Amino acid sequence: MFTGAQEHKGTRAKEHWSISYLCTCAFVTCALLFSGIGCKKTGTVAAKKPVFEINKSYQQGPMTVHIRVDKSKITIADTLWLEFETAIGSGYDVNMPKVDKVLENFGIVDWQNMGSRLDANNNVVSTYRYRLEPFLSGKFAIPAFTFEFRDVNEQAGKTYELMTEPVDIEVVSLLGEQRGKLSIADIEDVVDMPTKTVLWWLLPVVAVVGGAVGVWLYFRRKKTKESIRIFKPAHEIAYARLQLLVQKDLIKAGKIKEFYEGVSDILRHYIEDRFELKAPERTTEEFLFEIRDAGVLSEADRKALAEFLTHCDLVKFAKHSPTNEKIQHTFDLAKNVIEQTKSDARQIDVTDRGMAGGPVSPASRQVSRGGGGI
Repeated sequence: MFTGAQEHKGTRAKEHWSISYLCTCAFVTCALLFSGIGCKKTGTVAAKKPVFEINKSYQQGPMTVHIRVDKSKITIADTLWLEFETAIGSGYDVNMPKVDKVLENFGIVDWQNMGSRLDANNNVVSTYRYRLEPFLSGKFAIPAFTFEFRDVNEQAGKTYELMTEPVDIEVVSLLGEQRGKLSIADIEDVVDMPTKTVLWWLLPVVAVVGGAVGVWLYFRRKKTKESIRIFKPAHEIAYARLQLLVQKDLIKAGKIKEFYEGVSDILRHYIEDRFELKAPERTTEEFLFEIRDAGVLSEADRKALAEFLTHCDLVKFAKHSPTNEKIQHTFDLAKNVIEQTKSDARQIDVTDRGMAGGPVSPASRQVSRGGGGI
């Protein structure tokens, strides 16, 4: 009798544990499903092939070259695609041009080797694609490029050349047609914020769901052995922040002071990231003295930086009203300082900075250094 009671008690304990386990699993599953309601489904979208506005073809002997550009007119904040496509028999070696050695008025943001394929005539077709960004506004040309090829069966090893023609590109100002209509908006009066109705009954639900999701994230994070950190050079961070600033369209809205504050902040943080100087915490005079003593900029770059910061201070603190041309010139100065001093030798940890690689607190700053100096 005693043994039978023990077995009955053990069986009831197992049943009670099983029911508790199933209830817990059901609760966590419902919480996760509830937390996912209303979330927008996202996924990786394959990059679309650019539509090329310019397509020029050149032929020399057995080689055919296509030079394609997707746009002939862009703003200073835009980028454009440049594509090379060569077609030649399989018995030839081809040397593609060194694009970065030839470009003068454009920088390479990204490039892709699209691979090789055979066309209907059994020619090997190779495609390379480059994403370019302009340095300044105006009319410029993508220069001519030289393609070299040779017959691998020729013992003499003679090299033949095919040269393309320049492609004209127009880079328009940020101000566009609104340059003559700029005005500084007055400060608005203080207004009362509307009172919003709080749905108190949702708080317990949110607390339960939040707790369940928090527990799930804790255990999921616990399984992760190593975090993936993202590093970028300082100039890429600065260019991304400049593009976001332009997209705010502050000039068109007449917010000149806010625009200057944004450009100044971007350049100061670029100097801090690039040279490890505490630029944002210094006055303009202190910062220029520190730059001079550190010896990290050439005299021409120091003069350009001093002109830029002085003009920004006039707009921010002395209520100076700049002309349209001066606004564009100031933006070009900032971008030119970045272009003249950029380097990939020092990489900045932007994992916690967001999409544009904005500034973070010194406590969370991490740096990866490559070989070489400034």
